[in-house]
Amino acid sequence: MSKKVLVVDDEQSISTLLQYNLEQAGYSVITAMDGEEGLYRCINEDPDFLVLDLMLPKMDGIEVCKQLRQRKIMVPILMLTAKDDEFDKVLGLELGADDYMTKPFSPREVVARIKAILRRSQSLVEVETKVVEELEQVLIGDLKVLPEHYEAYYGKERLDLTPKEFELLVYLAKHKGRVLTRDQLLSAVWNYDFAGDTRIVDVHISHLRDKIEINTKKPLYIKTIRGLGYKLEEPKMDE
Repeated sequence: MSKKVLVVDDEQSISTLLQYNLEQAGYSVITAMDGEEGLYRCINEDPDFLVLDLMLPKMDGIEVCKQLRQRKIMVPILMLTAKDDEFDKVLGLELGADDYMTKPFSPREVVARIKAILRRSQSLVEVETKVVEELEQVLIGDLKVLPEHYEAYYGKERLDLTPKEFELLVYLAKHKGRVLTRDQLLSAVWNYDFAGDTRIVDVHISHLRDKIEINTKKPLYIKTIRGLGYKLEEPKMDE
């Protein structure tokens, strides 16, 4: 059975172009012209992939992405933006988008990105299943991570983490005590197999520290290793 792709874009010419090229590549395609319709169709028609424009009528792509992830709908998302805006890219990826492309773009490149993301998503599911089997829980100081239950606690308080913050924390916990480069984290958590914008990693590390560190300027858990990257370690309370 062919994979189903939902294209949400209010520009009819782009929607038609993407639909034609995706169908030529063997995908089944459904479309929506605004954010509200896109959210509804994604919830009710269970697509395998979502191509989502950032600027949409009724509800923008960021809000659609946010609402899907809040509902634990983890469909892979390729976000399209007409603005070369760093903040939009970082925010979109932070909220759970898997990749982004800036308009104008080549339809062939969109198809290639979708194929690559679907392959990586399948591989990630297999890896995460193995990780969950190996790591029922991780205890590091007052921090407890439960990968199988998609939960993390600091003391008795449950942490309110975005999907990417949680994935980043699990990966750091799995490699406790090891120095991980920004490129390693970008590849493992965001599934980038090319040199991407490592500032995305720094943004998420900063957000994690806000939630688990008493003093973010002197972190006890997530240490910066200058010139290399980060590592998660047991807190040394005398520091």
